[in-house]
Amino acid sequence: MKFIFLSLIFLLSLCVTSHAADTAFFDSKVLPILQKRCFECHSHGTKIKGGLALDSRSGWVEGGDNGSAIEPGDVEASLLVKAVRYVDAEFEMPPKAKLPAGEIAILEEWVKTGAHDPRSSGTSKLKKGIDLVEGRKFWAFQPVRDPLPPRIQDTQWPLDPLDHFIRAKQEQEGIAPVADADRYTWLRRVSLDLTGLPPTETDVLAFAQDSSPHAFEVVVDRLLASKGYGERWARHWLDLTGYADMIGTSNNVFAEHAWRYRDYLIDSFNADKPFDEFVREQIAGDLMPSESTEDRAENIVATGFLMVGDIEIVNPDKARMEADHIDTQVNRIGQTFMGMTLGCVRCHDHKFDPIGVEDYYGIAGMLHSSPSSRKMPDMGVWSTLNSTVLPETPAQLAARKQLEAENEQRIAGLKAEEKKLSDEKAALTKQLAALGKSTVPAAPVAATDNAEREIAPSPEAKATDDKDALVKRRDELDAQIKKLGETIKHAEFFKDKTPRAFAMSDGTEPADMPVHVRGNPYTTGSVVPRGTVRVASWEPFPAIPAGQSGRLQLAEWLADKRHPLTARVTVNRIWQKLFATGIVPSVDYFGLRGEIPTDPELLDHLATRFMEGGWSQKSFLRSLVLSRTYRLGSANPKSAVPDPQSKDPENKLYWRMNRQRLDAEAIRDSMLAASGELIRDSGGPALVLEEPENCGSLALKGVNPPNYTHRKPRPSQDFERTLYLPVLRNGTAGPDRLRAFFDFVNPAEIAGQRSQTIVPTQTLFLLNNDLIRKRAHVLADKLIAEEPDEVARIESLWLRVLSRPLGSAEREEALAFLGSVEPLITTVKGRPALESIKWRELCHSLLASNEFVFRL
Repeated sequence: MKFIFLSLIFLLSLCVTSHAADTAFFDSKVLPILQKRCFECHSHGTKIKGGLALDSRSGWVEGGDNGSAIEPGDVEASLLVKAVRYVDAEFEMPPKAKLPAGEIAILEEWVKTGAHDPRSSGTSKLKKGIDLVEGRKFWAFQPVRDPLPPRIQDTQWPLDPLDHFIRAKQEQEGIAPVADADRYTWLRRVSLDLTGLPPTETDVLAFAQDSSPHAFEVVVDRLLASKGYGERWARHWLDLTGYADMIGTSNNVFAEHAWRYRDYLIDSFNADKPFDEFVREQIAGDLMPSESTEDRAENIVATGFLMVGDIEIVNPDKARMEADHIDTQVNRIGQTFMGMTLGCVRCHDHKFDPIGVEDYYGIAGMLHSSPSSRKMPDMGVWSTLNSTVLPETPAQLAARKQLEAENEQRIAGLKAEEKKLSDEKAALTKQLAALGKSTVPAAPVAATDNAEREIAPSPEAKATDDKDALVKRRDELDAQIKKLGETIKHAEFFKDKTPRAFAMSDGTEPADMPVHVRGNPYTTGSVVPRGTVRVASWEPFPAIPAGQSGRLQLAEWLADKRHPLTARVTVNRIWQKLFATGIVPSVDYFGLRGEIPTDPELLDHLATRFMEGGWSQKSFLRSLVLSRTYRLGSANPKSAVPDPQSKDPENKLYWRMNRQRLDAEAIRDSMLAASGELIRDSGGPALVLEEPENCGSLALKGVNPPNYTHRKPRPSQDFERTLYLPVLRNGTAGPDRLRAFFDFVNPAEIAGQRSQTIVPTQTLFLLNNDLIRKRAHVLADKLIAEEPDEVARIESLWLRVLSRPLGSAEREEALAFLGSVEPLITTVKGRPALESIKWRELCHSLLASNEFVFRL
């Protein structure tokens, strides 16, 4: 026993001696290097680059963007040693110059012997906690209230309860609103806002002659019941999704099923699907019950909301690719439904809003449990989006089987034709081989002076002619066989007509997700339970059943009436589409650094009305466009005391209607409507995949996946609504070129509000592009054919293009214009051609005018 006791004393003394030696080594050798070489960028006294602090032991243990800086005892695994050795060009520290070899050796020895660091009392990295109690005091996170409409003096002015809120603010500032817009202006305004199309000449005349008290309601109900309504508001929603008909931006990989989500939106808006149900379907439609096969298919397609964005699928680092994909989904959910920016929370707590890393990874865990992509077998580093087979009714199944049978017959016919041509080529090849072996001597010809005689073709010349004919035919066969082979390859690649959609589905092992330190999937922290944004929650997140991702519970949370953001964000976006600016001007950001509501009571009144109205967007829109506020004129008053323009130059009090330039789709569609060429019934695939020349790399293995180039459009696409044209991520598709000039949302981004630039190229486009010139040509010829009287023709032109009657002064100006143009036309002869050209110029001038391009 005494021996053991003495041994313990001896070992203890060795430990104390070793500890003292380690401390002395650190203080005298290691610490001076850290202070001199590292603290400039990695200490609390100055800055902490990359999240790495080296002025405390806890700093290098916790690590920075790339995790722990030191692995005690393991020199090769320690990032600090790797950095000072300069073995990685992108990871060299200090950045100014490499350390002397002696200093590197000291750091290596320190790490090798366990990285003893006595600075136990040092400052650890600062932690910013999320104060939920304080955070919920911000207006956006407080429950939606139901304020009563305020009392006003001008009681005859309101047509809707919302007008009370608007007029009350105006009266407080001593501002009087402008007079109502004339009926023609209102009709064009509401038609464009609700359907993206101008009223027809018949619509204009019918409304002008309807003196009933319900004339305005009749117009609105007609517009809301039209297919154009769903098409218009589906395009607004697509701006929030990053929608395109391509997957990512690399190699033009086509997203052949994306159109189903676009058509789902159109059908949903036209059916006036309750918005809360609309939200649930897009987050978790695949997990929701359905009443029919059609409903089941629709619910699956709806989850394309989380799939159709700009997804990079060529990244060889699959873990990072998946993390990036999840990040786009989390950010889309946050911005679209809550008006919150969640992307930055992937790496750290939100710098301004009370949203923490736990909130981000709580949602990310649900998406991680629902994998959206997979690696493509035999296709190098490429991945692809997951697609789901859609259920079919018996009738749909029978029609599909019939289509596939017809395609098989077509393929058999093509292969039979290919064999016939190949057999012919084989025969030709034998003939050519035989001709090559024949050596027929040329016939001798006697030489005579000045002898004129007919010389019969020699056998050699005839053989040459035969060979040339055979070679020509062989080359023709080669071209035909090659083209036929491409057609067969194309037909076989697309022979499966099973309906599919890019859709979400739960994985086999749903689970909570660990925090990715600084967003790095290879440096994980603590595991975060799946959940939602806590500051916007009113009770603990419900338990997620075993085997489920949690998306269904997330959808229910977003669509709950108690959610402080969903209804507010939605009605604010709808208001912005009609009035050009939101009640919260920063429509995509309701956070602390966003703009506060110009009228919080009005915002909550509208949110309450929307929810209590069964989340019906049609009913909500109907009330807005029938209000007095929407009916106002858009011109500044010529004389008013006090002048509202001087008191409220930004029109935050809505004393007049804001003028808006039409977006790209409305400009093009309105031109087609005015010329009478617009195809009103469209839908289905946007990509012209049925044309083999548009498709490349149609194979199930190789270096690159199948791709698409829009070489050959469908003839109908020149006249379809812009919504139905292909949305490419690398350029335009021809008929949609106007998108590139008039602020179309970059499909790699999402935006609840488009910018409105004014640049010279827009005017040049309107003056010179064939889109407008062709429409003007067609419109001019139609007017000439339909109306022989010149004045009546001008009146019809004004109704078709500007949706209003012609003024007397405008009549004289138009006639003068036609007269002044005629002498300038010297390229044609004859009255019909001359008439067509001068009327073309008049039509073009109206289609390019501000009054046509703007919604007043």
